Amino acid sequence: MPILLTFFAILALVLLVAFVKLDTFISFILIAIALGFATGMEIPAIGKSIQTGIGGTLGDLILIIGFGAMLGKLVAESGAAQRITDALINVFGEKYLQWGLALAGFIIGIPLFYNAGFIIVVPLIFTIAASTKLPLLYVGIPMLSALSVAHGFLPPHPSPAAIALQLKADVGQTLIYGIIISIPAIAIAGPIFGRTLKKYKPQIDGNLFVIKDIPKEKQPTLGISLLVALMPVFLLTFSSFTKKYFPDSQLIKLVSEPYIGMLISLLLAMYLLGIRQGDSIKTVSKQLEEAFKSSAGILLIIGGAGALKQILKDSGTSDYIGQQLQGLDINPLILGWTIAAVLRLCVGSATVAGLTAVGILAPLIQNQVGIKPELMVLSIGAGSLLFSHLNDGGFWLFKEYFNLSIKDTIKTWSVMETIVSVVGLIGVLILNLFV
Repeated sequence: MPILLTFFAILALVLLVAFVKLDTFISFILIAIALGFATGMEIPAIGKSIQTGIGGTLGDLILIIGFGAMLGKLVAESGAAQRITDALINVFGEKYLQWGLALAGFIIGIPLFYNAGFIIVVPLIFTIAASTKLPLLYVGIPMLSALSVAHGFLPPHPSPAAIALQLKADVGQTLIYGIIISIPAIAIAGPIFGRTLKKYKPQIDGNLFVIKDIPKEKQPTLGISLLVALMPVFLLTFSSFTKKYFPDSQLIKLVSEPYIGMLISLLLAMYLLGIRQGDSIKTVSKQLEEAFKSSAGILLIIGGAGALKQILKDSGTSDYIGQQLQGLDINPLILGWTIAAVLRLCVGSATVAGLTAVGILAPLIQNQVGIKPELMVLSIGAGSLLFSHLNDGGFWLFKEYFNLSIKDTIKTWSVMETIVSVVGLIGVLILNLFV
């Protein structure tokens, strides 16, 4: 019965989000309340679970995502993203242009949320395609595949960061493993797959691609741009190693907290990309305020998913499902990928798919011996990227900006996302043999 109730709850969530078009956060709360009633919970207990779920899920995450959004805003507005892209194009040249763009997309994608990153890199893609006379998708897919990989695999992006905290995974190790499996995923879905897309020649409305053009003399230097964009990676990976060797150091423990790493990165960006470039504190603060507003919707979705997860836990549903799933003769990493993939196909949102999957799987994962939670984070993240189609906002963003038909968008964008997802799972399974 609990499994059937969970199935109907997820089905109802899909209907509310994908077909009724109700706000995702409200949909999560309604389904959480309904599932609480259906499983026999008392009204005060339902309210308590929802409050605990939202508070416990957002906790540190609101700081990580908030600081991450602010950092991404400064990287975009200062011209640092443009500087990185231009430099890598010069280094790789036209022959290896796709690889340079994939690397640029990956570096830019670390601090920038997906939609923000998309809006930033698309005009760059268009400019590069026009100047080199190369096919648009041949140039664009490597960059966009890298953005998608960062979105699905790497903290401090919302979904992998939230899943890591739910599973008590080490965020630094998750980032390290994520970078390892990102390399083949980007290579195959980006430059290699992109070479097959030269036949697509969409006619683009140039008015869509208006970007704030920052003269080179006003852009930060390449060294500063790379330092700021990659600082979260440096701090998270460094602290992941050092805390093992200095377990009693209070300073190392402090810096090892992901939100502290993001705060340090943000403070550095405020100075190097703002104040040092001639902006006043007031101007920089205004940019940060706008950035945090843009992350509010993501935070609400994550909070709503936390509420549903807590209802599943407090009603005993998660424990029951975990016990039943333990009897299945299937690798938990494959199971995590599969559940997230099915939810992705139904709901569309990678974030919703990943967070809903972890709520279902948490008891099973916690009781498994030999499965690293960091790899489960990546497995679920990979599954949540599978086959973006008509119910995903990213699908329509790509379709409209690149002026493709629905059929051609499926043959390009959807296939690219599927390659990222499948290669990501294969990478996780191989990595599991060695760590």
